[in-house]
Amino acid sequence: MEFSENKAIYLQIAEWIYDQILNAKLKEGERILSARDLGMQLEVNPNTVIRAYDQLQQNEIIVNKRGIGYFVAEGAYNKIIEHRREKFINEELPSFFKTMSLLGIDWPTIEKMHYDYAQL
Repeated sequence: MEFSENKAIYLQIAEWIYDQILNAKLKEGERILSARDLGMQLEVNPNTVIRAYDQLQQNEIIVNKRGIGYFVAEGAYNKIIEHRREKFINEELPSFFKTMSLLGIDWPTIEKMHYDYAQL
């Protein structure tokens, strides 16, 4: 995993775990790596992973079963989808529409590009 300098590493780790869940590489109820093991895998301090895990617990994406480890929470997939959709609609789409307008890109062009993309 390569980290960006524009965002805190623990947030990038949390986003990476979101992606793992959305891509079904981690499933609800499944145990995830310990903070120490994931820290070793990603070559980061385990305390950084713990911050990411704390963030994920606050967002009810993972749960800590004392003495056993961290697990993907039931309903995590739907919570991530809901959060990402809301973020996309509120933060990314306004910029997208503004850029479309500034560049004179019409909706039929976008629809064709979307159709072509969906066919991949």
